Amino acid sequence: MPSSFAHKQPPDAGWLGLQRVDSGMLTKKGKYGLKALVHLSNLPVGQLAFVNDIAVANNIPKKFLDAILGELRNAGFVQSRKGKEGGYRLARPASEIKIGHVVRVLDGPLAPIPCASRTQYQRCEDCDEATCQVRHMMLEVRQAIAEVLDNRSLAAMRDADNDDFPVELTSQI
Repeated sequence: MPSSFAHKQPPDAGWLGLQRVDSGMLTKKGKYGLKALVHLSNLPVGQLAFVNDIAVANNIPKKFLDAILGELRNAGFVQSRKGKEGGYRLARPASEIKIGHVVRVLDGPLAPIPCASRTQYQRCEDCDEATCQVRHMMLEVRQAIAEVLDNRSLAAMRDADNDDFPVELTSQI
């Protein structure tokens, strides 16, 4: 794959050519962003949190968190104020923030392969999409992921008990 192709992609699109950068898993950036949002959602309405406090409480490198919060601010999930009384807070109620939207902003498309993506679709060069069993399976995977993440709010994620998540990891893959 020519290296110039990679430069045509937006830096946070999640894809480089036909290979997903993050192997289809939630990246640390996505995980840390969600943890920061949960932290902010636990604050009283209007209260601000310092980046350092969020970083320490959630074991997130501060410099990385600064960049993540900048992206979340640009996407309208958080507001910031500079100065001694500054910090971050949610820009809207946690019940209005969908996890799928946050993941797409921070990590790119939900689909495990480009030909199954709705937001970053790329046609496969090496198969007939209409008959490709791999694509059909990955469309189903993408749909299942979207069904969960697009229907779960930040408030629901924050308020969920561990019993609300029935799947246990019983073996390592």
